[in-house]
Amino acid sequence: MKTKQYGLWDSALSAEMLAGQRRLSDVQFAGDGQTLVWLESADGRGVLMVRRDGMAPRMINDRLNVRGGVGYGGGEFQVHGDQVFFAADDGRLYRAALDRGLPEPITPKWGKVASPAVSPDGNWVVYVHHHGGEDRLAVVDTDGELWPTVAAEGADFYMQPSWHPEGNRLVWVRWDHPNMPWNGTFIETATVEMVAGRPVVGEPSVIAGGEDVAFQQPEFSPDGARLAYLSDQSDHWQLYVTDAESDQKPRRLSETSREYGGPAWVQGLRFFGWAADAESLVAKSAKEGFSRLERIDLGGNVEPLETFEEYTSLAQPAISATGQIAAIGSAAHLPPRVISATPERSTPRVEAFSSSERLRQQQLSKTTPVSWPVDDEGPIDTVHGLYYPPTNPNFESSGLPPAIVMIHGGPTSQRVATWEPRNQFFATRGWAVIDVNYRGSTGYGREYMEALFGRWGIVDVEDAVGAARFLVDEGYADEDRLVVMGGSAGGYTVLQSLVRHPGVFRAGVAMYGVSNLFELMRGTHKFEERYGDTLVGSLPEASDAYRERSPLFSADSIEDAVALYHGAKDKVVPPEQTEKIVASLRRRGVPHLHHVYDEEGHGWRRAETITHFHRSVLEFLIEHVVYG
Repeated sequence: MKTKQYGLWDSALSAEMLAGQRRLSDVQFAGDGQTLVWLESADGRGVLMVRRDGMAPRMINDRLNVRGGVGYGGGEFQVHGDQVFFAADDGRLYRAALDRGLPEPITPKWGKVASPAVSPDGNWVVYVHHHGGEDRLAVVDTDGELWPTVAAEGADFYMQPSWHPEGNRLVWVRWDHPNMPWNGTFIETATVEMVAGRPVVGEPSVIAGGEDVAFQQPEFSPDGARLAYLSDQSDHWQLYVTDAESDQKPRRLSETSREYGGPAWVQGLRFFGWAADAESLVAKSAKEGFSRLERIDLGGNVEPLETFEEYTSLAQPAISATGQIAAIGSAAHLPPRVISATPERSTPRVEAFSSSERLRQQQLSKTTPVSWPVDDEGPIDTVHGLYYPPTNPNFESSGLPPAIVMIHGGPTSQRVATWEPRNQFFATRGWAVIDVNYRGSTGYGREYMEALFGRWGIVDVEDAVGAARFLVDEGYADEDRLVVMGGSAGGYTVLQSLVRHPGVFRAGVAMYGVSNLFELMRGTHKFEERYGDTLVGSLPEASDAYRERSPLFSADSIEDAVALYHGAKDKVVPPEQTEKIVASLRRRGVPHLHHVYDEEGHGWRRAETITHFHRSVLEFLIEHVVYG
């Protein structure tokens, strides 16, 4: 073991390794209950993969980029029988056989599409369509011979359409501005009748919903007798089941403080699946950022599935007609994998790796849930996070390490015990890292999430500073070498922290961060254009709050070194938001770094960007924090 200063350790986890990793987004079974299809992406391109039992995986699409086009994406594909229906970034839906044949378009080049759901007879696809600022549900034949028709319209947003097993009903989720899908949504259903050889969807009726309670993932049981869905009406996301044909009161199956759902930032999220016998469900639940899979029967009996206990983060669980279970599993020290298991197998089978996994687990940092009190008169008295200690078996150091306070985006989101390559990149180089699930984050109940309502730019900043003080008070970090880092809404909190609390952090790193709340509300995409109504207040009444909490109007208060990064094609937070902050820094001679990636939008997708970003940030922090 070598002795070297914290923050300067040599790490085997290079920036190139991070850039070479693939992103695993979803996994589903084909009709035989054995064949798996999953979506992976690298260097900004999405590829569908198929693995027949006993065969090696292979690509389905060579040319097309599989990517959902509504909002932030998601809901890219659905497998039906031996075919897959998917959304491409050209705005069309495609059909492809799993074994042979090129993908064929079934919708015209008109708008953007997501969340295809195939009818039980395989003849029709209902999907979410966005065009000209309007969202709707549309339906098209699976051969693509007919022009799509409207299935439902009139609401601002739609997601998660699903068919009844008999094909005579649809169910979906809808909501309207100014709500977000975690504020208030409605589950609607409608009959489907064949008229002149085409499906006609009747007038919808509401099954459940409200303006101040959220619902998601309505799904009929395989026998069509019941409907399951998720709701946060009991503070935490819980699983409910109701009779599909009557007005019977819904029954809550999950009776704990664990979270069985999460914020629908993208289309196509899946937290549970029905077993083939319609007598139980397999569901993901989480607590303090650590998740597990459970089997829950209709009596509410819960059985944790120990087969998957190695994985502390599980996403997109799928269950086949033969009882197999698949998911995307990971842990803080384990990059994502596509995994599957049968009832007879005691350990999951790895179907696909997202990285080379050349590093031993001892070389990586394991995360621990932490919390600290807040001095506030509100209903929340404790803030939560995940701590990553500096870890590298080849080095030791004296004193205390520098620390990075990581702020997630959203802001209605959560950092969980999954593979966070950026955290590992720094922790293996001798940095302490803490992911802050500040008040307003999800995963700790609705009351915790709502603690940010009307107070964005205040409590998130307080909790960022509180996390830094927690690290210092616990002896985890050097108080003179603290960094705050975040992207999007997290970048906003970074800038606000530097404005409101100069000197607490030696440096800040803001990626595609918000600096002007007025411009954000005026220039962002449809999905978030009324988000500020909840987080800050409605305009013009709340103009004073918007100005007070916009870092741009107090940019001259920033005196700590700051690195700012943005994508030139960002349509969520335009790059001008960063450029105006840079103008103040340059004029006053504040140490800073500004880099714009010409081919990126809101976030990094290209390998060369990911490589450059990590190298650049590390050099900046070594200069201004380790040596500063």
